[in-house]
Amino acid sequence: MNENLAAALETMTARIGESGPPTEWFEVDQERINNFADVTMDHQWIHVDVDRAKAGPFGAPIAHGHLTLSIMGHLPRAQAPAAPALEGQKLGINYGFDKVRFPAPVPVGARIRAQSTLKRVEIKGGMLEVMNEVVVEVEGQQKPCCVAESLGRLVF
Repeated sequence: MNENLAAALETMTARIGESGPPTEWFEVDQERINNFADVTMDHQWIHVDVDRAKAGPFGAPIAHGHLTLSIMGHLPRAQAPAAPALEGQKLGINYGFDKVRFPAPVPVGARIRAQSTLKRVEIKGGMLEVMNEVVVEVEGQQKPCCVAESLGRLVF
């Protein structure tokens, strides 16, 4: 096994269960929802027809679940947490998701933020695979709007 990979596994394994600070709040406005609808070709009325959505099940337009998923890793941070220095790491790649759920809607104009917790680290394909549980909350709501097991691979 690559010496750097073994050291990285040890470093990251020691961090399992650690959570980073939550991101800053980020407003999801109608313009962003409309732009996402254009890109994905998902123009369902609960997202883009403001008048009809007011009379719909949520009382207002809501963001697409996939919009929330798409931006959760890019939500603004007040200060980026210090990642551990992993000797020999060349890059990190998005490897996908194990599980994604959308327990609650994101109404237009709502503010969201995300918090990530390291849950698993293992060697896969000569790389270090890390799984973080990311919880996205809506300001003022009890239920999160998205809970996802996000996978990344660290290349050495």
